Amino acid sequence: MSMYSQNEVELMAIGQSIGEKLKAGDILVLTGDLGAGKTTLTKGIAKGLEIGQMIKSPTYTIVREYEGRLPLYHLDVYRIGDDPDSIDLDDFLYGDGVTVIEWGELLNPHLLDDYLTILLEYSGDGRKVSGQAQGSRSQVLLEEIFHG
Repeated sequence: MSMYSQNEVELMAIGQSIGEKLKAGDILVLTGDLGAGKTTLTKGIAKGLEIGQMIKSPTYTIVREYEGRLPLYHLDVYRIGDDPDSIDLDDFLYGDGVTVIEWGELLNPHLLDDYLTILLEYSGDGRKVSGQAQGSRSQVLLEEIFHG
């Protein structure tokens, strides 16, 4: 299951449609090469969550929190790969908000029970966006996003 985006505008639109479908407790793991569009997709997700604040890459803060229709916890775990204890992920998972984790593939997979992986890949001049569900809620979300 995949979608194609030719440019940033389309990628943000895909993100927005994802954001509109999210419920409290949902976890998205964004994977893809540097520059593949993880933060751009997150900006779209934030729009779909009715967040008005500017989304910045959380690279140096590890976690950024935004208030919208649901709270958004935007994590970048690229920096904590070597030191997973430097952040208590439980504070941000399966709570009253939505968690978006960039570079989440670097985490120990046992930390997460039910999550949706969104993979961004270079494809020609654009990006291929595909999803993979882990758990029952994520399976529902995957269907809604890619078939809804």
